[in-house]
Amino acid sequence: MSGGVDSSVAASLLKERGYDVMGAHMLCWEGCDSKDDRQDAMRVAAKLGIGFLTFDFREEYREKVFGYMVSEYAAGRTPNPDVACNKEIKFGIFLEKALEMGANYVATGHYIRKNGDKLFEAKDKNKDQSYFLWAVPREKLGYCLFPIGDYLKSEVREMAREVGLPTADKKDSQGLCFVGKVDFREFLREILPQKEGAILNSAGEILGKHDGAHFFTAGQRHGLNLGGFPEPWYVAEKNTSANTLVVARGKGDPVLYRKEIEVGDLNLFLDLPEALEVRIRYRQPKQKATLSEIKNQNAKIKFIVPQRGVAPGQSAVFYSGEEMLGGGIIGA
Repeated sequence: MSGGVDSSVAASLLKERGYDVMGAHMLCWEGCDSKDDRQDAMRVAAKLGIGFLTFDFREEYREKVFGYMVSEYAAGRTPNPDVACNKEIKFGIFLEKALEMGANYVATGHYIRKNGDKLFEAKDKNKDQSYFLWAVPREKLGYCLFPIGDYLKSEVREMAREVGLPTADKKDSQGLCFVGKVDFREFLREILPQKEGAILNSAGEILGKHDGAHFFTAGQRHGLNLGGFPEPWYVAEKNTSANTLVVARGKGDPVLYRKEIEVGDLNLFLDLPEALEVRIRYRQPKQKATLSEIKNQNAKIKFIVPQRGVAPGQSAVFYSGEEMLGGGIIGA
């Protein structure tokens, strides 16, 4: 129970369905308004008449989520810390501790549907979080419950009001709590070294300078400081060892697009069909593609339509209709 409305309603629904529910709040980062959120979660637990426990995972989170994120950016990749948090913390160490304590399941307020050992997009497509859950190990799905996946966000809030939960109208949390209120790019510049390098066009001509290739992401437009051109420039490629950026002129520049990509660290919930749909970023419309050369947790993806701004380190998530089949990490 994070202290938000989604996990609050998840707990309420489970109690209503006859489960013996115990609320659990995770401390993952110092100074992330955790005190207020924990108090809200405790108030909800008291309203529902359920027990409440607090788990301190700050050390594990710093190592497995924050540390992972920093090391990936330093290596020139663009990681997804939400995917890492779900895999390593919520459905990793927390699930293990819950089972050790005698629980049969863990439940969260994620917007995703589960049927047996299969996962599907949520009813509320604007809130669907299936993209962030592809890395949950297949063998752990049997211990997971997602009570609000069959409801719209508006329905979740209405249920909270009907039950009288104090979090019914609480605003949703936004972004990564450890970043705080500063711009994410400025946050990265506080923890990674700045190093001047060249901005090149696809012909190798120098257009300007940047303060570190690892601060930029494929497809990024802002922060390049390349003025005086009729069309905006976008990051097409970056080379952290040479500390260079290659930029594309306008959204139509072919250097910005890729038809084939490699993915690694595959986590699959079933044998994949050759033809499927793929998302390479959150809320992107699913793209038709074929998968080949699946071996040792690696594979190649070939898109029917070339994709713009493919970012190594981000997640490629596989779908068949509304069913989420698994995913992997996009390679260089």
